[in-house]
Amino acid sequence: MNAQSQDFDRACGALIGMAIGDALGMPSQTLKRADIIRHYGQITDFVAPVDDHPVSHGLSAAEVTDDTEQTLLLATRLIDGNGVLDERLWAKDLIAWEADVRARGLRDLLGPSTKTALEAMLNGTSPAEAGRHGTTNGAAMRIAPVGVATPCLPLNALIDQVELACRLTHNTGEAIAAAAAVASVISSGIEGSSFDATLPQAIKAAELGQERGYAEGDRQIARKISDAIAFARSGVSVEEFADKIGTSVASHEAIPAAFGVVIMAGGDPWKATLIAANIGDDTDTIGAMSGAMAGACIGASGFPTDKIVKVRQANTLPIEQYATDLLTLRERSASQGQPKGEAIS
Repeated sequence: MNAQSQDFDRACGALIGMAIGDALGMPSQTLKRADIIRHYGQITDFVAPVDDHPVSHGLSAAEVTDDTEQTLLLATRLIDGNGVLDERLWAKDLIAWEADVRARGLRDLLGPSTKTALEAMLNGTSPAEAGRHGTTNGAAMRIAPVGVATPCLPLNALIDQVELACRLTHNTGEAIAAAAAVASVISSGIEGSSFDATLPQAIKAAELGQERGYAEGDRQIARKISDAIAFARSGVSVEEFADKIGTSVASHEAIPAAFGVVIMAGGDPWKATLIAANIGDDTDTIGAMSGAMAGACIGASGFPTDKIVKVRQANTLPIEQYATDLLTLRERSASQGQPKGEAIS
């Protein structure tokens, strides 16, 4: 991967980091740490899932899951809309994506919040109301394109774009706050910040995001991210960290966990994704988010080249083209102001 500039390298880093974290966590997703050890020992590279894995059955080593596929689906929708997210088309994209997954005979389908919201919409619920109960991490897991495509300042404008990407399926303070924190790190990383330097703004983004959407779910996402960061810095083991912070699909667990994973890895994106793969439960999503954040703050050049090669060989990932197109949207936003999403009724 030949970086043409720092922002290009970092945009590629966010996207390939997301894919690497997803692929590393694919064989261990939904499993308890004891079961991960029993099946795989310590995951140190891409491995195939055990036979009849409850979710990843049918996939091979280094293949990505819904995290990467939905992230690139969102990227495509943003690019096709010249930075404007048409929520009706986005809903159709997600429905078509799940149909394709079923046709491939795979089990990694839409997450609980996304599935519930789309079913509600199909049954006549307004798109603006469909995501009012979505508090899980599906919005944050696929938010990376928004972070790449949107300048980190003014912060409220970034939160506007995050909210628009979330609200169809995850229109709650908990989910928007979590996604805003992740997007803020990625956007700041694109502009040259280290992971540690992105954290104050990420906490502020979570506070602002918490004010958006419906007041459902956890109301303290910013504090939980701060607590996870502090706990990760205290020298605890990965096991102690996971037990205290939690690693489920809930936004109030998975997103703080992803921040802590990057801290425990010292900002190294490959180390972060390895920690995530072994942490238990929602390993692929925690890995995708930690890989995207760390990758945005160090660039694709910060990953071992052979790991990038492996994940590329196992998947079709036109990372450079996505990075180029999303950065074009970013430049347009910076020069012309943030595009407005289409109103829905």
